[in-house]
Amino acid sequence: MADTQQEEQDTQTQTDKSTDGAVEVEQAELPEVGDRPSSGASGQVDILLDTAMPLSIRLGQVSLQIRQLLKMGPGSILKLDKQAGEPVDVLLRGIRFATGQLVVADGRLGVRIEEILSQEHQGDEEVTKE
Repeated sequence: MADTQQEEQDTQTQTDKSTDGAVEVEQAELPEVGDRPSSGASGQVDILLDTAMPLSIRLGQVSLQIRQLLKMGPGSILKLDKQAGEPVDVLLRGIRFATGQLVVADGRLGVRIEEILSQEHQGDEEVTKE
């Protein structure tokens, strides 16, 4: 029986000659992972529920030539690609996942969510990070 174990160990031991010096490599024997109870999974997700995720709101965009950009100063107006009243994009880490309307709430700008995009439409217009 000891001979069988030694033979198995010999077949699992290899020499790696791809490096400058010879390195002995053995196959690791790892224990089997059994099924874990699923009751702990919801507890693990609960820990994430209070994690803050930064959202960005995209009103629109504009493309300018450098010449136009250099001529800008106080009072210059940039005309965006969206019409007034058109929905704005709500982005999570640069990926569009919802649309909404600009509102004023308690004297501050806000966004009223109108639509959560389906997975097939999420990120249709992915934003590159600046």
